[in-house]
Amino acid sequence: MLSLISQEGVSVQILIRDDGSTDSTVEKLEHLKKLYPQQIVIFKGENKGVTQSFFDLVLMSSNEFDVYAFCDQDDVWNKDKLISAVSSLNELTTNVPLMYCSATQMVDKQLSPIKIWPIPPQRPLSLYNALIENVCVGCTMVFNKNTMELVKENLPLNINNVIMHDWWIYLCVSSFGRVFFDPEPRILYRQHQNNVLGGASDGWRSKWSKRWNRFLNGKNHYILSKQAKEFAETFQQRFDYQKQQEIAKFLSFQSKNIIERVIYMFRTPFYRQSVIDNLIYKFVFIIGKL
Repeated sequence: MLSLISQEGVSVQILIRDDGSTDSTVEKLEHLKKLYPQQIVIFKGENKGVTQSFFDLVLMSSNEFDVYAFCDQDDVWNKDKLISAVSSLNELTTNVPLMYCSATQMVDKQLSPIKIWPIPPQRPLSLYNALIENVCVGCTMVFNKNTMELVKENLPLNINNVIMHDWWIYLCVSSFGRVFFDPEPRILYRQHQNNVLGGASDGWRSKWSKRWNRFLNGKNHYILSKQAKEFAETFQQRFDYQKQQEIAKFLSFQSKNIIERVIYMFRTPFYRQSVIDNLIYKFVFIIGKL
């Protein structure tokens, strides 16, 4: 929390939603609010989970700010995180949805460095990537007022179809604006047993073993197609003709026979960043479990 208060070159207001905690979290937050009454706003709510909690914060946020950012409860920000993001956004085209994201310095509980993650994307950050992969870590995101307005005006009808709030926003901005990725880490991201990310410090064998086990257990079946359909239904009036057609093909070919799905995978415009991830995406699509 103090790393947010200590940001250089910007004025910061922190909007916090307590997701029905039963420990001493609220007391700690109230103590901080007494120390910084002009900068901290607290909402106490029932337990809804991470995705719904962040969407609630989006709806609660004021329209008076120039930029907005997400933060997880245990992240530590570099003092220049926000001003670096603002400077990067100011170099992009104005009056369209814009979003900044960056690499993170992964650390352990004692804040000792582990690795820099994720690596910079090698392919464009477009809808054709965002529909099937999220390369933007939510706690690094900083976005402009146009993005906030776009998201508020087009909330998903069924939140259960959204994989994560940050993925939804990456979809929004990559479709109707521009995304900037900063390869320089601007936050310390704690890697521990219970965090949402999990496994980002694993080797590739361990990572793919965990992914494969989740797939075999059915945990990841159809989550991408459900989110893609939800996004298409939410924004269908805003897409240009080409994007409408490409998304429609992507969704319709999942119900075709396996031969047609194989043929479609040779010409699909949608891609993941790494070669291995892209092959896995094609395989999962072909067997009809996307």
